[in-house]
Amino acid sequence: MDEREFEALAGEVLARLERALDESGVDADIELKEGGVLELEFGNGSKIIVNRHGAAREIWVAARSGGFHFRWNGSAWRDTRDGTELFAALSKLVSTQTGTGVILSPQRLS
Repeated sequence: MDEREFEALAGEVLARLERALDESGVDADIELKEGGVLELEFGNGSKIIVNRHGAAREIWVAARSGGFHFRWNGSAWRDTRDGTELFAALSKLVSTQTGTGVILSPQRLS
């Protein structure tokens, strides 16, 4: 994947994540910042940061439970360690950090 393809895929998935989080009703301030950084600040003061990492062609997630790297496999963003899909992993991370069950849907933008 070249840089242009990565930027397009990463930009789309960050926008989809922002939309899914907004639609989930989770108690959080959600901000998609310049440069491909999605910052989530929850009502309890904790944060999750999701950003694109162009050099590695990965989406990186920083949460209380650690750091995670997701790589595009041709059909989904998958954790480089255990293969978990990005939206499933973030659903679990957000649920754990907020204490509220959250399921994020990886639907396409319309």
